[in-house]
Amino acid sequence: MGYLFDFMLISIIIPVLNEADQIGHLIDYLWTNGGGKIGEIIVADGGSTDTTCAIVEQKTAILLHCSPGRAIQMNAGARAAQYPILYFVHADTRPPVHYIQHIERALEAGHALGCFRYVFDSPNAIMRVNAWFTRFYFMFCQGGDKTLFVKKAVFEQLNGYDERFVVMEEYDFLRRAAQAGYPFYIMPANALVSARKYQHRSWLKVQWANFVVFNAWRWNLAQPQTLKTLYKRLLG
Repeated sequence: MGYLFDFMLISIIIPVLNEADQIGHLIDYLWTNGGGKIGEIIVADGGSTDTTCAIVEQKTAILLHCSPGRAIQMNAGARAAQYPILYFVHADTRPPVHYIQHIERALEAGHALGCFRYVFDSPNAIMRVNAWFTRFYFMFCQGGDKTLFVKKAVFEQLNGYDERFVVMEEYDFLRRAAQAGYPFYIMPANALVSARKYQHRSWLKVQWANFVVFNAWRWNLAQPQTLKTLYKRLLG
């Protein structure tokens, strides 16, 4: 690695709401595989009513109490972050083991922000098809499950996540970044993503909800709050 990145630490930000089953394992995993490059892990809690906060307090992590909403929580984590690279990870996602090395290589190659492809923790064949498409740069194939690293200076230049969005906040951020001259880079490794969203719904129902809401956002056909209402109604 180059001289600069040998000494650059990363702030990891995890937005959570009732993630007691996931958060402790994720924090341990990130530290274990951080290669000494993790400066801090910030958990931004949106009002959990389970034992999420108690678990975080037992770990080497900073707990922030925030208003609910991933955009709000991730912005709060970014404001509290002390280090020049931000890495946003959802509680039900596991980055690849060598995630730090991939991020460093991307930064050294001149990329200001980037994400991983992903695979689901499910043997279902059609889920493998979904995951296969996450290697492509189509905007429909993006989203927070892929995790996102971004230079803090760039994040601040773009005014962070738009807190009006209670869904589609990652897509909105990536679109604004591209418009500002910061296209995202897809790193050649897979994060592991929970398939829990599909556990009590059919694959077709989830895909239809994603398709409708994505296009409503893409063509500015609905206000941010309406997008959330629409998404919940379509998922049932």
